[in-house]
Amino acid sequence: MLRALVRRGVREFGHEFVGIQNGFEGLVQPDLTMPLTLSSVRDILNKGGTILGTSNRANPFAYAVREGDHYVERDLHAVAIDRMKALQLDGLVAIGGDGTLQIAHRFTQHGVRVVGCPKTIDNDLSGTDQTFGFDTAVQVISEAIDRLHSTAEAHQRVMVVEIMGRNAGFLTLEGGLAGGADVILIPEVPYQVDKVVASIDALRRSGKKFAIIAISEGAYPVGGEQAVLAQAGEIPGRGVVRLGGSGKVLADLLAPKVEAEIRVTVLGHLQRGGAPCPSDRVLATLYGAMVLDLVERNQWDHMVCMREGKLKFAALGESRKERVVDLSGDKVRLARSIGISFGD
Repeated sequence: MLRALVRRGVREFGHEFVGIQNGFEGLVQPDLTMPLTLSSVRDILNKGGTILGTSNRANPFAYAVREGDHYVERDLHAVAIDRMKALQLDGLVAIGGDGTLQIAHRFTQHGVRVVGCPKTIDNDLSGTDQTFGFDTAVQVISEAIDRLHSTAEAHQRVMVVEIMGRNAGFLTLEGGLAGGADVILIPEVPYQVDKVVASIDALRRSGKKFAIIAISEGAYPVGGEQAVLAQAGEIPGRGVVRLGGSGKVLADLLAPKVEAEIRVTVLGHLQRGGAPCPSDRVLATLYGAMVLDLVERNQWDHMVCMREGKLKFAALGESRKERVVDLSGDKVRLARSIGISFGD
């Protein structure tokens, strides 16, 4: 994305770019900037992550500041605005998920000129049908499940694969479909343990002695709750719940009811790393170049997006983490038609 942004900005419009390091932290802390030039973005297309660094705990409106032996949250957005003025920035391009883009939207309410670009592996932003990073994560998930097939079959095990995505099941649904999972459990469908057991038993009766279960970190049983590693606020500067452990919860529930050995694999941050796949490289390039159309039109407080297969614009206020799997859509309907269980 940065490569396309800088290349088009310099070549077509004569813009100069300053990279803000470590997300919004670079607007609160000093000396966290770097020039973005044609040479600095020349060979980054095949690199994962970002050359600027990032942070999910650097919200200037609720910035974690250490005082003694504990942290307190301070509103430092005025510091960030002063920093932007000192850098003589004409505008800000925010790249990220709902947290980043909602912070960007708040800055526009204080007179800052901001445009956005949606990037998250969860693909759960309501303002766009596609975020870059998602396809690469799905590829990693499907490859991981492919590898688990070998040991699952050899040892006749039930393999439970815990997948990211928070409250949306897009990664688990598409990763599970691509990897050939037998059961796919997503937050949108609270699962019934007995239904999962019945699916495993049906597989054994059909002659298949192992099972692959793809489960989202946000999935939970009927009448139960999501598995949580840390509550909101327990981690300094992080205002959202940290999910994790859904795979173990499921394994513990299955153990008394299933004869086969059950093993849990948590993919974790493996899903977030590595070289981006071709489709993500293309989408990031298009988004990075097109965001400058917003700048040239002075259409601030908007982001680029993909809707119905076409590049469009959406208001930053729409970039909320609200999009979830459509349970009546073709992917779920056809997955059920080929025998995949959703635990319901």
